[in-house]
Amino acid sequence: MRKISYRYRQHAAGVIQSAITCAVAAAIASPMNLPFAALLSYWMNSWLLSWLTMLPIVLLATPWVRRLTGVFVQDDLV
Repeated sequence: MRKISYRYRQHAAGVIQSAITCAVAAAIASPMNLPFAALLSYWMNSWLLSWLTMLPIVLLATPWVRRLTGVFVQDDLV
């Protein structure tokens, strides 16, 4: 399998993190009294909508968050 360039590592991490976070949030927000098939459909639609909404936000905010983290986190290993 061909891998993407190392310079896109930060973006790939944002994509994966936003997908997992949205999946968990959609599962928590899903009504649990539905039959399994309906619950799965409801969860999948909720997850997809939330992920498509959050993905651009995460990718745009990542550089800013990294710089802000640099203000609070020490770079050297003392």
